Amino acid sequence: MAITQDRKNEIISEYKTHENDTGSPEVQIAVLTEEINNLNNHLRIHKKDHHSRRGLLKMVGKRRNLLNYLRNKDVARYRTLIQKLGLRR
Repeated sequence: MAITQDRKNEIISEYKTHENDTGSPEVQIAVLTEEINNLNNHLRIHKKDHHSRRGLLKMVGKRRNLLNYLRNKDVARYRTLIQKLGLRR
């Protein structure tokens, strides 16, 4: 269910804005998106796993707040990120 450290490092290196960047909104949103996708696949198999479903909803809410923050701060960065991640907004 959780992403491996190697996969997380790949995501960070792909979305970082400067050399030692691990906490920018882009990186956080990309990591959350990967975790959400993995948890979605898990929940397709285990339909009655309500504890994981609650964690999924909390992650989606956190990602939504980060996306709202990024949209209010810099619309161009927001648009490139959602296009790169394939999000619908």
